[in-house]
Amino acid sequence: MKTTSIKISEVQKDWFIVDATGKRLGRLASTVAQIIKGKNKPYYTPHMDMGDCVVVINAEKVEATGKKEKDKEYWHHTGFPGGQKSRSLANMRENYPERIIENAVKGMLPHNSLGRKMLQHLKVYSGENHPHTGQSPIKIEL
Repeated sequence: MKTTSIKISEVQKDWFIVDATGKRLGRLASTVAQIIKGKNKPYYTPHMDMGDCVVVINAEKVEATGKKEKDKEYWHHTGFPGGQKSRSLANMRENYPERIIENAVKGMLPHNSLGRKMLQHLKVYSGENHPHTGQSPIKIEL
């Protein structure tokens, strides 16, 4: 038997919309990452970008369990000595609610140029409104 590989021109990209209201952060991010990678398709190929586009709305209403609201920290380094900066999940939810889901999904994608390309198919919005109604996204219940 011969294994057939799909061509990039044969890949069909769909649009999905996910409401993050009341959903757990990790479970939401893992499901979204699988859709973006294309693992939900029967012709999944790991070395190609064949995933779908996902729109996440109500990012500020995603849930975190336990004491993560005050204990979980997002940090980055400015590149200067002593330049390590950190924010708690509560602070991040107040100022940049979209980045909570973006960071969680980014960590579940490949850490290379293909993963960076896949991350472009994720669109996160803090409210109900989004500019992707023209793509007529399919609503997913998680």
